[in-house]
Amino acid sequence: MITLILDNIRSVHNVGSIFRTSETLGIKKIYCIGTTPTPLDRFGRKRKDFAKVALGAEDILNWEHLGEVTALIKKLKKSGYKIIALEQSPKSVDYKSVKIGDLCEDNSASHMIKVAIILGNEVDGVSSKLLKLADIIAEIPMAGKKESLNVSVAGAVFLFRLLDH
Repeated sequence: MITLILDNIRSVHNVGSIFRTSETLGIKKIYCIGTTPTPLDRFGRKRKDFAKVALGAEDILNWEHLGEVTALIKKLKKSGYKIIALEQSPKSVDYKSVKIGDLCEDNSASHMIKVAIILGNEVDGVSSKLLKLADIIAEIPMAGKKESLNVSVAGAVFLFRLLDH
């Protein structure tokens, strides 16, 4: 079971794209943290700008908005989730080395593994507070002059690789 945690992502389009990609991969839940846009505006109305990018995934996926994330991470860990942050860090490992089967003690139970993946803000990335709570920090190496991918693209690359699609 894979859950996403979107850490203060700013762009409605990025979040809508993440929802769309997540639905295609069977992601079970998305937590929108802090300032991360949700499919509904502050008045509870559907956001047209979100729906234009998510293409209905926002109606299928289970999602929740939370102002603060530390309690959520602790609750998920207590429930057996492994927490993976997708971020550049001196403590990161190559994203290709992260395998679902390696995340559980009993490889025969790899279909039962619970994973929460943290995707971070477009400018600041995953907060240092969350990096400290992560079990694994995974990084997609960059070969060009640009230092990073767009968060929705990075999330898609990592999820498709992790799920072996």
